Amino acid sequence: MAEIHGAAVAHQFDDAEQQVEASTLGMWTFLATEILFFGGMFVSYLVYRLSYPQAFAAASHHLDIVLGTINTGVLIGSSLTMVLAVYSAQMGRRRGQILFLAATLLLGLIFLGIKSVEYQHKFHEHLVPGAGFQFNDADPRHAAIFFSLYFAMTGMHAFHMVIGAGLLIWMALRAWRGEFSAGYYTPVEMVGLYWHFVDVVWIFLFPLLYLIGRH
Repeated sequence: MAEIHGAAVAHQFDDAEQQVEASTLGMWTFLATEILFFGGMFVSYLVYRLSYPQAFAAASHHLDIVLGTINTGVLIGSSLTMVLAVYSAQMGRRRGQILFLAATLLLGLIFLGIKSVEYQHKFHEHLVPGAGFQFNDADPRHAAIFFSLYFAMTGMHAFHMVIGAGLLIWMALRAWRGEFSAGYYTPVEMVGLYWHFVDVVWIFLFPLLYLIGRH
């Protein structure tokens, strides 16, 4: 490998610029597959929602809109700190990188903590689909479909958040070791793209699950 502007250029690339372009293309290709994945879940939800509007509306009232709203604000804040982390990397500000990556990680962990509290409430209320599922409003059979989709969609989102948290820790450690500079910050930028994608997924999940059909 050759060193160009602080970046380790792999042998298959001609220069650092080509490596950056390949990394960016690779990340956007990966995000495209993720869009297809979550898009399929969104379409499934909408099909069932249109098929059983009353059951889904009744079930959505059992979601905690206050916790959902707080989590939305937390993730929007984490997107801001992620932008500042990337900007600090571009400016070669090592301390700023570490600070804003840590802030983004903290906000991500707060989101996961709030989501775990919400999951706990659903377990206690017996709203987890399965043998112990209890739904006292109308049409419990189709309400169970709502909660199946709710746990599948928010669970996969939380899983992506956990992966993102791991990536943030890795980036913070590399920043602490001084591996990034104004000439080389591609990994931080790619993790930023991933984090923003995960945030955008929640921006769609929140109204879809919590707001539509509420009166």
